[in-house]
Amino acid sequence: MSTTMARQALGNPIYPVMVAIGVCHLFNDTLQAVVPAMFPVLEKEIGLTFTQLGLITFVLNMVSSVLQPVVGFFSDRNPKPYALPLGMSCTFVGLAGVAISSNYWMILLSVIFLGLGSAIFHPEGSKVSFMAAGSKRGLSQSIYQVGGNSGQALAPLISAFVLVPFGQIGAAWFLIVAAVGILLLSRISVWYKQQLEEESVSKTKKVLVSNLPTLTKKQIGIAIGLLMAVIFIRSFYVTNMTNFYIFYLMDKYHLTIQKGQLLIFIFLAIGAVGTFFGGPMADRMGRKNVILLSFLVPMPLALMLPYIPLWLVVIFLAVIGFFIMLSFSVTVIYAQELVPSKVGTMAGLTVGLAFGMGAIGSVVIGIMMDHYGVLDTMIFISVLPILAFVAFWLPADHKTA
Repeated sequence: MSTTMARQALGNPIYPVMVAIGVCHLFNDTLQAVVPAMFPVLEKEIGLTFTQLGLITFVLNMVSSVLQPVVGFFSDRNPKPYALPLGMSCTFVGLAGVAISSNYWMILLSVIFLGLGSAIFHPEGSKVSFMAAGSKRGLSQSIYQVGGNSGQALAPLISAFVLVPFGQIGAAWFLIVAAVGILLLSRISVWYKQQLEEESVSKTKKVLVSNLPTLTKKQIGIAIGLLMAVIFIRSFYVTNMTNFYIFYLMDKYHLTIQKGQLLIFIFLAIGAVGTFFGGPMADRMGRKNVILLSFLVPMPLALMLPYIPLWLVVIFLAVIGFFIMLSFSVTVIYAQELVPSKVGTMAGLTVGLAFGMGAIGSVVIGIMMDHYGVLDTMIFISVLPILAFVAFWLPADHKTA
């Protein structure tokens, strides 16, 4: 099938649904971001160690990462449109628990519900994005993913302007966001169900047109392994910047929590911008080229970051954030094109792996900071992007625009 014929078969993009599911992704990941945003507060109010903080992220992200591919697999076989508001309801319960928990174990139990909500939302949300995309796969996935990354970017602001002034109970304000998310996802679920019914009546199913050459099962397996390595490196680095870099800023530059969190916000906010541009750039430049670009540019900057003066930190964080997140939506699309018959499964695997690797990274970083100190840990993390050279061995794809 030619590219033109494929575009005609896929139809026109449905922008209102693309934007709506992106907004819901924003809500979902904002609520998830409340947990790392609470770390400075929990360290002071409950007296948690860096290792305990790392374990909180580990539980949250591992529940999400383990279940996302499972949810995606069953969704591919038997879609459940109303799973979307159900997932947000789990998030509502978990967030309420985080706001009122008085001890470490209650917080761990609460974040299990948050992780479950995320595990249900992400594969189903990615499928809605795919169904609404038409011929605009890169754009649709970027809109969807930039919603999530924008939510994550709000974590420092949540910490600085809500949780630090109001303490742990300040998390309860975000129950309003969860409630709005449940209502919006209920509306999207109605559209999702209608699409499935139309496909059932017409006996046609939307298919993903791959831009990759024909690959053997062995080649696909190797490519998936390389892609997982790239996701691991990116997730480990971003987790460090999101959850623990604040302590480095406070320790070396003597910044307050609020000022330090504003710098983290710059990293994540510009990263969200990079996420948006990644998909359209991949349509024009090719998926593999964007993945390579996302590591080659920030690599030397990451190496220098622990040694530069504070005024230069802002510039470096913005550039690193933009480029390292260029590949976020692109790795999802690339994985789906490797196995085009399993859109939900591959979305769950790639995004779930990102959460899982972030979980493992959080525990490792927390232990390192407790044993080796903040500065030595940051120097170690600065070397990680070099390992992304494995992306050179990914199969090359064709440009679509």
